[in-house]
Amino acid sequence: MCLFVKNDLVIYQKRKKGYVLLSDGTIFFGKSVGIEGTSFGEICFNTGMTGYQEIFTDPSYFGQIMVTTNSHIGNYGTVGLDDQSSSPKISGLVCKNFSFNYSRPIASESLENYFSKINMVVISDVDTRALVNYIRENGAMNAAISTQDKNIELIKNELSKFPSMDGLELASKVSTKKSYYYGKLNSKYKVAVLDLGVKKSILENISKRGAYLKIFPYNTSFEEMDKWSPDAYFISNGPGDPKPLINAQITAKKIISKNIPLFGICLGHQIIALANSIKTYKMFNGHRGINHPVLNLLTKKGEITSQNHGFAVNVEEAKKNSNIEITHTHLNDGTVAGLRIKNKKCFSVQYHPEASPGPNDSNYLFDNFFELINEHKNKIK
Repeated sequence: MCLFVKNDLVIYQKRKKGYVLLSDGTIFFGKSVGIEGTSFGEICFNTGMTGYQEIFTDPSYFGQIMVTTNSHIGNYGTVGLDDQSSSPKISGLVCKNFSFNYSRPIASESLENYFSKINMVVISDVDTRALVNYIRENGAMNAAISTQDKNIELIKNELSKFPSMDGLELASKVSTKKSYYYGKLNSKYKVAVLDLGVKKSILENISKRGAYLKIFPYNTSFEEMDKWSPDAYFISNGPGDPKPLINAQITAKKIISKNIPLFGICLGHQIIALANSIKTYKMFNGHRGINHPVLNLLTKKGEITSQNHGFAVNVEEAKKNSNIEITHTHLNDGTVAGLRIKNKKCFSVQYHPEASPGPNDSNYLFDNFFELINEHKNKIK
């Protein structure tokens, strides 16, 4: 038996209609949570059962409308500790059940209030199973979500002009504008971070292992970063297509040629591949969730990983490249999940070893990074 709180039922009945309009003309209907407007972006879905705040604030989701497959969103509120950047980066949210009330001792406010501050458009009461199934079968595509009574044909016209994610450079939208520092000044190591849309938890994972970080804008040259005399380099996650990021590719190539330790995650992984003349491509759907199975080909052990990417490294080109060794593979579809450059202190993974949200099976990769840094520092003494 289902019991409704009378006030909640009244709120539900008063809520305006909303809808999801896909670029192929398909429409899914729902209800507005109370924040009015229209938003555009590439529609994608995340299968995670928890960690919605970390997902919404991950810069890698910039320009995307998020569909959550979990049945309840907002039920444990929000807290500043979970933010992965300064604000939500998704373009909008589509969900089944949106919780206006929350229960969590450390929560500071509801998800409704959290979104209201930035006028984030949210459509709930959508048949998300049907929507996700449609995306799975037809691929990721641009979409609009709206609570407005505009003529749908007008929204369709606006949507048709929205740029495709394929070929779209977005790192500049989320990268820092000026360099800044993170961690303790008296740390043992110095790590330079090329910020393509870095998550806070990545910086924390590097910092807590004894590094002082300097975070540079996405288009910073190797020469500029090298002036700081770092012990190692890191290329971060981020949104959009890696191919337009020519400066980042040149920077990666120069770091590799100097054989200074280099670690890349997600978009950084793709940049390292491109720097080694391995092409990337836009995936049909992408991988977004916190339970993706990966096989470590070096240890033969499986890992459950957190993933968020719509582009991938060409597996056939990676296999043919004599300088590259594929170190990890995605067990669902055989895509490249990790690689390293032979005879160089450089490696990368497509997924997120820092989790946030997700499992910590792959946290050891940060330890591997510091092993390379130690080896490099001892060699140059």
